[in-house]
Order: sequence, then C-alpha cells, then structure tokens
Amino acid sequence: MPGAPNRPPEGAGAPTPPPLPDPPEAKVLRRLVPSHVALLQDLWKGAVPAEVLTPFDKALVAFRSGDFAGAASALDQLSIRFAEPRWPTLTEPYRRLRVAIPAPVPPHWDPDHGLAAPEKEARQRRRAADDQLALAEASVRWAAGHGVSAELFERELTAARAALGEAGVPPPEFYTALDALWTGLEAQLPPPPRSAKGPVAPAAAD
Repeated sequence: MPGAPNRPPEGAGAPTPPPLPDPPEAKVLRRLVPSHVALLQDLWKGAVPAEVLTPFDKALVAFRSGDFAGAASALDQLSIRFAEPRWPTLTEPYRRLRVAIPAPVPPHWDPDHGLAAPEKEARQRRRAADDQLALAEASVRWAAGHGVSAELFERELTAARAALGEAGVPPPEFYTALDALWTGLEAQLPPPPRSAKGPVAPAAAD
C-alpha cells in the first residue's frame, strides 16, 4: 500500500545481475589461439626465436594439461616478449596482444579516470570484445590464406558481430560464438616455425 516501508519505486524492474565470470579455459583460449596465429605470421621469416617460443610452448602445455593459471601466466610472459623492441613488430590487430611495461604515470592521465566503477568496467569489457572480434576476423583471414576454409568459421563470426552490435557491453552470446571459433581454429593451426636448434614443439593432446 502507499507509504509502506521498503516499497520499490513504481515501474522499477529487478536490478541487472552482474555477469557470470568466464570459465578460465575460455579466457586462456581467447589469448592462446590469436597468439598462435601471431607466431605464424611471415614477419618471423620462417623461424620464431626461442625466447618467444618458450613462453608460448609453456602456455600450450599448461592449457592442454588443464593448468589454466599456469597457461595464463605463460601468456603474460609472451605478451611482454611481443612488446620488446628486439623482435619484429606485430601487425594489427595482433599488436593488441602486446603488454609493455610502461613508466608510472599520474592516475588522471588515464582516459577512464574519474568514471564510476560500473561505467569503467563496461568500457573495458567493450574494448576487450572489440579486440577479440578484430583478432578473430584477422585470424580467420590468415587461415583462409593458408589452406583452412573460412567457411568453417563464418557462422561464428556472423553470430559474434550480430551479438556485439554497435554499442554496449558484449552479451553472453558474443563469447559463445567466439569461443566456438577459437576452439575450432586451434585444432586447425600448424606449429609455429622454429629453427632446427629450437625447442621441440609440444605434442598434441590425444
């Protein structure tokens, strides 16, 4: 009745529940597969340096053994390697996989500084989704030019684009489509090129 304590405002719906956390294996796969394609680019001139291959190999072995925390840690090391100036510069969008170690800067230099926490999180999630879509599109193009039919992944790409739309945070359907794409593409990729003296590629899981 009117004036009752704790009565919700008229017309107010239920609060939007927070998004469920992504499975750790999905989070690793979203970084592992585009990193794999980055190591297959022509810029490495037929042999990826062992210093770059080592963290990738560790990530791949850890992922296949179910050690997703270990795989994520190895991918962090690989992302730092990608940013080192002694290696070839990755092309777009793969340079988004790099993580440089910048010098400390004042907090107000952050373009998201001062935003409310929900809005800041929403922007970060949208940027991550945009990066994922760009990496997926580029990886499928690379695969199509190297003997893998792009038709195998067109359904997932189309579904991901439609789910993401023009604005807002990505809905669960976006990552459902992309995770299926990354899983399928991972099974199609050859090992990265390595020198004869380099480490032995990890064996594929049965």
